[in-house]
Amino acid sequence: METPAEIAFTDMEPSEEIDALIREKIDHLEQFYGGITSCHVYVRAPHQSQRSGNRHEVTIEVRVPGDELVVRTQNDAPEHEHPRVAVRDAFSAMTRKLERWKERHRGEVKHHSGPLQGTIAEIDFNRGFGQIIATDHRLIYFHRNSVVDGNFDDLRRRDPVELVVQTGESEIGPQASTVRPIGAMEYDPGARSR
Repeated sequence: METPAEIAFTDMEPSEEIDALIREKIDHLEQFYGGITSCHVYVRAPHQSQRSGNRHEVTIEVRVPGDELVVRTQNDAPEHEHPRVAVRDAFSAMTRKLERWKERHRGEVKHHSGPLQGTIAEIDFNRGFGQIIATDHRLIYFHRNSVVDGNFDDLRRRDPVELVVQTGESEIGPQASTVRPIGAMEYDPGARSR
């Protein structure tokens, strides 16, 4: 973590036991995802109700590259009369949220590892289009105008290329906005399929 974790107790006396539990849970989050830049945990015991007792709220704010994830336990859960249970539930929710965040951003991390590559699967010189089988196993359409330096007529089946796929699919499926022929030495058939 870039900054030390911050723990605050509101409307209640600070507890060394709860503080130690929270720090242990933060360590587990860091082991689960090492990219956490900061973590703030707020434990609050709102005013006591005669019917429901003193139920604890726990708010966790975790910053990760480009995002902030927040979870808050509800103080209407009877089991949250015990701060340990409220802390446990909040950290379980944050672990699930962090897991979903990692899943969503997994592709973006791969994107930065290098350009998508593939080989020419089909080419129609008369109609000016072709298809590429990408290393991520997608079949990508491309038009002659998307080939860098206008080298469309020099392409052959099985030629390796690097490509950029347009965001949002066209009516014919995924389409390359840029196709650049590369040499056999640059082609890595395992790229982006790992």
